[in-house]
Amino acid sequence: MRTAGLLLAAGAGRRFGRPKALVEVDGEALVTRAVRVLAEGGCDPVVVVLGARADDVRTLLPGRVTTVNVPDWQEGMSASLREGLRTLAHLVPVPDAVLVHLVDLPGVGADVVSRLRATAGPESVARATYGGVPGHPVLLGRRWWADVADVTRGDVGAREWLRGRSDLQLVECGDLSEGTDVDSPADLPGRRADEG
Repeated sequence: MRTAGLLLAAGAGRRFGRPKALVEVDGEALVTRAVRVLAEGGCDPVVVVLGARADDVRTLLPGRVTTVNVPDWQEGMSASLREGLRTLAHLVPVPDAVLVHLVDLPGVGADVVSRLRATAGPESVARATYGGVPGHPVLLGRRWWADVADVTRGDVGAREWLRGRSDLQLVECGDLSEGTDVDSPADLPGRRADEG
C-alpha cells in the first residue's frame, strides 16, 4: 500500500505569535521535523500545504517534498485539507491512502506514523488516539478524499466527517506519544509556563 503524507502547515499561528511551521524545537523547525517524521514513518510522497509566509517555510523543506500553496488558507484547516487532497488525487500513481498530519505536534514521532500507516488501504479510515482521546494523524483511504473535500469547512478539518463513523478505526498511540499540540511558546517541549 502506498501511503502519502499530507502535512498541513499553512496557518499564521496567531495565538503563537508567528507561523508554527517556522518555530524551532531542539534546533529543528516544526515543519522540517514533521516532514522528517512522515518520511521516516514510511509515507511517500510527502505533500506540504503552505499559506502564511509560504516562501519562508519552503526554504526549510527538503527537495523531495511536494508543496502546494492554498490561497484561502485564512479560512482554516479545511481549506488546507481540501487543497492537499486535490493535489494528491492528481498524482501519478494516486496513493492508496493519505496520512494527514499537523505541523504543531512535535511529540508525534515516526513510530506513531508507522503504527497508523499499518491500517492503510483505499477504503481505510483511521485516527490516532492518546489515552483514548482522538488526535492526529488521521488516515484516509483514497475512496473518501472527494467526500471529505466536499464537506469540510472552517477550522475543523475532517472532524465532523469523522464523527460517528462506524468504520473509523481508532489506533491507540498513547504508549508512544502524548499527541499534544503547540498553541503557545509555553507549550513547547522543555518550556515552563512562566518562560513564555
